[in-house]
Amino acid sequence: MANCKWFVFVASLLLWSSLSLAADAARPNILFIVADDQAEWAMSCSGHPEAKTPNMDRIAREGVRLTNCFTPTPVCSPSRVSILTSRYGTEVGILDWLNPNKEPERGLDPKTPAWPKLLAAAGYRTGLIGKWHLGLTEEFHPSVFGYQHFMGFRGGGNSPRNPSLEIEGKVQKAEGFIVDLLTDDALKFLLREPGRPFALSLHFREPHAPYAPVPESEQQAFAGLDPNVPNPDFPKLDVARVKKLTREYLASVAAIDRNVGRVLDELDRLKLTDNTLVIFTSDHGYNIGHHGILHKGNAAWILTGNPPGTKNVPAAHRPNMFDTSLRVPAVIRWPKSIPAGRVVSRTVTHLDWFPTLLEATGIALPIGTTIRGRSVLNLLRGEGAFDRSDDLYTEFSVQHTMRADMRCYRTSDWKLKRDFLNTDRNELYDLRNDPGETTNLATSDRPEAKAAFAKLSKLIQQQMIELGDPIRP
Repeated sequence: MANCKWFVFVASLLLWSSLSLAADAARPNILFIVADDQAEWAMSCSGHPEAKTPNMDRIAREGVRLTNCFTPTPVCSPSRVSILTSRYGTEVGILDWLNPNKEPERGLDPKTPAWPKLLAAAGYRTGLIGKWHLGLTEEFHPSVFGYQHFMGFRGGGNSPRNPSLEIEGKVQKAEGFIVDLLTDDALKFLLREPGRPFALSLHFREPHAPYAPVPESEQQAFAGLDPNVPNPDFPKLDVARVKKLTREYLASVAAIDRNVGRVLDELDRLKLTDNTLVIFTSDHGYNIGHHGILHKGNAAWILTGNPPGTKNVPAAHRPNMFDTSLRVPAVIRWPKSIPAGRVVSRTVTHLDWFPTLLEATGIALPIGTTIRGRSVLNLLRGEGAFDRSDDLYTEFSVQHTMRADMRCYRTSDWKLKRDFLNTDRNELYDLRNDPGETTNLATSDRPEAKAAFAKLSKLIQQQMIELGDPIRP
């Protein structure tokens, strides 16, 4: 009788083990790649004639490219809040990038629900390699939010070559280019615990300034490039500087792309490609000469002579919510589940990644958890109706180098940016007739412009009230 009971126990254990392994095999792996400051326009699959991004293009060709994916805030830390938690920065008190010199004690509240923590609890092997920028101290360490492995840097910036990196819990100087070093660790991560599903966030430093130096292969590839200049007729545009920085920027993007290719090739070698959901995106967009500016939502002019400054905005600066600052690259591949070669123009935001990953992995959102996004998995698959409007709400309270409280509402036809701190800096654009956002109609007497201003102002205020925005009028 004892032997019979033992046999039943062992058989049950083997059955449970086989079912567990089968469940693990069915769940997709997650590879979530986030570039830093890469614009949507900086990919050849987006139409840039000089970008060299064959591996980003490969993901798009073998999956889906989203042409209207946006960040809720066009600067580092709040955008990463949205990617990780599906919340706006205002909701968690992170309205601008976390400045290590002025606010080293600040970070994302450890109690904030985050998708890596849910995946880890469900049995996923989780890792973050690269940039964090949501808190410097141990209280805000990536491990608190569910990342079981961390190799990278907690702040917002690092050196392109010979960086200081946290490796096995200790910050140390590493030799080589950071873009290659991060990828080296990602390849090691893929080899650990075969058979167990993984969720790896690979957050590159590139193409954040300074763009150079870059590895020799990318330096040589762009050394002789005479790049095209966006908005070449913009008054007083510093064309020579735009060309120099564009050349360096595209080389930095190419270094990312080469390393993306290394990871894709390793997935192929390990026979993991078919059931790995790969997402490539960036924290926000970027400008190099677009609209006469350099940088993102907290941009500077790139002119030979700047317009006069105002009380909160010095002459060198240009806070903005241009589409070039808000729109991000987004290419997604999951051969087992997502048809190849689709281009989708519906509006998607960083708020949507959290619920999308939960649906893809079959993990339920805990009851009572607030998120602002919705799963876009059916949109990626091309299945069923995507019953959501293409309206977009964005926010940015600039707190460093200048001051602005920008809130923006965008529809397919109109886009309004209100600056509640600098009311003379409101901007309204007729996107249907002026998609390049060249003519500000905020003070126009055109009836349709006045109606759009009033309508979108009301929608902005509704969003601010819903989010408990601290600056709501």
